[in-house]
Amino acid sequence: MNVADLNGLALDYWVARSLHDFVREIYFTDSGETVSIRGNDGGRPWDGRFTPSASWEAAATVLERAQRLEVRERTEGGAAHCVAEFHGGHRTVEGRGDSLRVALLRAFVTSRFGDSVDDVLREPQALAGDGIRLIGEQTAGGVVEDVPSPDGRLGDIQSPPR
Repeated sequence: MNVADLNGLALDYWVARSLHDFVREIYFTDSGETVSIRGNDGGRPWDGRFTPSASWEAAATVLERAQRLEVRERTEGGAAHCVAEFHGGHRTVEGRGDSLRVALLRAFVTSRFGDSVDDVLREPQALAGDGIRLIGEQTAGGVVEDVPSPDGRLGDIQSPPR
């Protein structure tokens, strides 16, 4: 998949994958239509929807990592254009999009993964550097074990022994 063509969910997913210093886990909500993350960015915990393609609040995590950002006027086709270098990125990159936000996000993903990426993996996953490890839904929310009791059912809160 060409990074220059990423939009919506796919762009949000690859931005989350690019933020391996912030994002610990990626999962999907809203029947698989929204990227959600768990992580901690500079002491600010994040647990929930992550939609940088639609929100400057989420896209600010990328903007804060820019070491150099040059914004150019819209091109003849109406696309926004930026040239950027990011902390931890591999090189100076360009991004284009319908908005400056999309151009910035595409440039960020390009700085981490190059000009093309794989398809979106719509399964809960933990980030390990640039790679991922699939996790079960149980792991994504934390493991809570309910130990069975011989005299009760799972989850039974019984009175304390006398």
